[in-house]
Amino acid sequence: MQGLYQWQLTGHEASAILGHIVSQEHFSRADQTYFAELLPAVMTESAALDDALRPFLDREPAAVSPIERAILWIAAFELRHRSEMPFRVILNEAVELAKVFGGTDGHKYVNGVLDRLAAQERPEEINTRTRGRG
Repeated sequence: MQGLYQWQLTGHEASAILGHIVSQEHFSRADQTYFAELLPAVMTESAALDDALRPFLDREPAAVSPIERAILWIAAFELRHRSEMPFRVILNEAVELAKVFGGTDGHKYVNGVLDRLAAQERPEEINTRTRGRG
């Protein structure tokens, strides 16, 4: 999220952002391999992710706060490309990030958008989960 936020504000390339974040003390606790894969992939696919999110947003993607947009991009990317990750885990992680770093009630916005995107991107998984409750 930090890298995507930085990219939105500075426009720097993935390698520069990776270099900056890797040098941060807190980075040692992160999944470094996943981060190195995720950041450039989301940056490359950001326009397509905006297109996927657009029907569920109440404004143009560029008008969404940079923190919440970064969170939405990550979750949208994972919903589309990380089928091994349960959609509920993706949504919960996104909501938790928005609670900590997003604006007031940003987590509610993120949750609402991603619930609808998940229904579009993972209908079989959602239907299986719903049938399992009955």
